[in-house]
Amino acid sequence: MNLQAIITQLDLAVLTRAGDFKRVTPVSGYASDLLSCVMAGAKHGCIWVTLQAHANIVAVASLLEMSAVIITEDARPDPATIAKANEEGITLLSTTQPTFYVVGKLWELGLREG
Repeated sequence: MNLQAIITQLDLAVLTRAGDFKRVTPVSGYASDLLSCVMAGAKHGCIWVTLQAHANIVAVASLLEMSAVIITEDARPDPATIAKANEEGITLLSTTQPTFYVVGKLWELGLREG
C-alpha cells in the first residue's frame, strides 16, 4: 500500500508540500505520543500516528526517516513546524479522527507493525 492510497482512504489533509506519494511505501505503522517511545520503538520508513503537533515531531520523524506523520484529533502544527517539515522532507498529514480510529483503519488497509 502506498502513501497516496492511505491519504485517499483515510481522507487525510496534506499539511506539507505535495509529493509523489504513490512512490512512497510505508514499511510499518507506529502509534505513540511519547517521543522517547517513538525513538526507541518506531521503524525507519514507518507511518507515525500521534496527536502531538509541535516541532519536535519533525525532528523525530526525520531521525527515523519516516514515510509520514499522521496528526490526529484535529491538532494542527504551527506554520514554523510545517516549514521545518518541508525543509526536512517530512510529510505531515492531518485528520479530525482519533488515533484509535486511524490505527484501526491502517490495520484494515494491511499496514502492520512490521
